[in-house]
Amino acid sequence: MVDFQLSEEHQDLSDTVRAFADEVVAPVSAKHDEEHSFPYEIVAQMGEMGLFGLPIPEEYGGMGGDYFALALALEQLGRVDQSVAITLEAGVSLGEMPIYRFGSDAQKEALLPDLAAGKALGGFGLTEPGGGSDAGGTATTARLDTAGDGPGEWVINGSKEFITNSGTDITTFVTVTAVTGTVTTNAGARPDGSSRKEISTIIVPTGTPGFRAEKAYNKVGWNASDTHPLSFKDARVPEENLLGTRGRGYANFLSILDEGRIAIAALATGAAQGCVDLSVKYAKERTAFGTNIGKHQAIQFKIARMQARAHTARLAYYAAAAKMLAGKPFKTEAAIAKLVAGEAAMDNARDATQVFGGYGFINESAVARHYRDSKILEIGEGTTEVQLMLIARELGL
Repeated sequence: MVDFQLSEEHQDLSDTVRAFADEVVAPVSAKHDEEHSFPYEIVAQMGEMGLFGLPIPEEYGGMGGDYFALALALEQLGRVDQSVAITLEAGVSLGEMPIYRFGSDAQKEALLPDLAAGKALGGFGLTEPGGGSDAGGTATTARLDTAGDGPGEWVINGSKEFITNSGTDITTFVTVTAVTGTVTTNAGARPDGSSRKEISTIIVPTGTPGFRAEKAYNKVGWNASDTHPLSFKDARVPEENLLGTRGRGYANFLSILDEGRIAIAALATGAAQGCVDLSVKYAKERTAFGTNIGKHQAIQFKIARMQARAHTARLAYYAAAAKMLAGKPFKTEAAIAKLVAGEAAMDNARDATQVFGGYGFINESAVARHYRDSKILEIGEGTTEVQLMLIARELGL
């Protein structure tokens, strides 16, 4: 039979992060949200706890755990503060994992220890004004300049949008996808023998001349998360900053996204569960017409449906993570988990706001933050429509 019970080690981690979220993160969440300030002190404490290093081997300064451990931590953080949770998720999934999965030994040794300790953050620049999920829309270019006697340099030009963790005081690099040439497709793939863009990934250190994180976005939600557009104007980095094999940049990033969707699903599950917990507490305390509103069947049924959504979302990301850790294909399961959990978070946030009434429409309240924060869970790291497309494709449609 399938066993969804957590191991003792995983349960201890979940309990520890839950306590940290409730006792340390939650009390300052409203302040950071209102001020649109990055929670450096929280990030430092998460680094000390080893959360940024959970799936990274000990030889690179990590905890030597698995990706499911990261997902459990994200669920607990997502209950109380999605901005903090996405900072951890993007720091690991988009900052560290491309280096760990595809980096050279020298790149891993140079970058991973500080990332795993939470002393540094890395971003991943994929989305552009004219393209995100569409690789063909990539317009940023990287030209290899081998002129002169020294080693070659990549000369990067273009722009990126919506890049998380790209402009903090501890951001040390951004890995960007860029067109590095063209590849003629074989006749079997395209009968006309047409060419396609060769897309590679290149590490661009913060402070590189010509590379700039532009003014941060004024977002609807995730106000304490760092998000910037990026610009590159003849930004030069060493040839050795190529990450992985030339021409495999987009394909490699898609595999990173598959893992990341499990992490985002865990975060969204936490958000959905947080809305349940807040609603249960409020329903027991709030009185109307001489009784607690939680005694009214209409409120009971609304919260019961919310709990069913959170439970279903949790099972979905557990199942996807189990296949991933077993080394089996998990792309479809990750898409299902992202789809189900993202919608659960948004639906639960809407219903929780209804339970709270006017108090749910006050920005300082945790319910209002979840309502503003949760919409991006149906957009970021693959929209709902992209997940549906992936699922349908697996069905042969």
